[in-house]
Amino acid sequence: MSRTNSICLMAEYNEWMNARLYEAAINLPIEALNANRNAFFGSILGTLNHLVVADTIWLKRFAAHPANYAALDMIRDLPTPVSLDQMLFTDIQSLSKHRKLLDQTIMEWAHSIAEHDLGYVLSYSNMKGIPAQKNFFSLVMHFFNHQTHHRGQATTLLSQAGVDVGVTDLLALIPNETVA
Repeated sequence: MSRTNSICLMAEYNEWMNARLYEAAINLPIEALNANRNAFFGSILGTLNHLVVADTIWLKRFAAHPANYAALDMIRDLPTPVSLDQMLFTDIQSLSKHRKLLDQTIMEWAHSIAEHDLGYVLSYSNMKGIPAQKNFFSLVMHFFNHQTHHRGQATTLLSQAGVDVGVTDLLALIPNETVA
């Protein structure tokens, strides 16, 4: 599998898992969504907001790639979050609507990445203003790994709230192949 195909698979997994998380969370009472469960970002809603914040930050950085991905035009117009724990949305319905828009953007962007884009060294500054220059492909892999990490936390928080998200493994999306 090529690196670009791997990115597309990760974008598909991202969209699939986010849909499962939001389907599981959408009917919880606001008190359960906001309950401090002593996670990195406190609550279910805090964790889901963090994913939107981090995705926005990374996509804005990726929008600076010289490939000038048209799929990221919408991202360029979004305000840059000011902190990793910023609550962009205080209700699950608005957060879910924005999440779907982000996931559609991520899918379109992932399918627009060319193999020759992946070797580029992307310059950016982190949230503390510290400059970095890192390989674009490695950053894209980090982007998807970060999502998986915090979605794992969100599934634990949902489980604590009595909600079973079901199968969460990437393996569920990898098709069986015929052996020659």
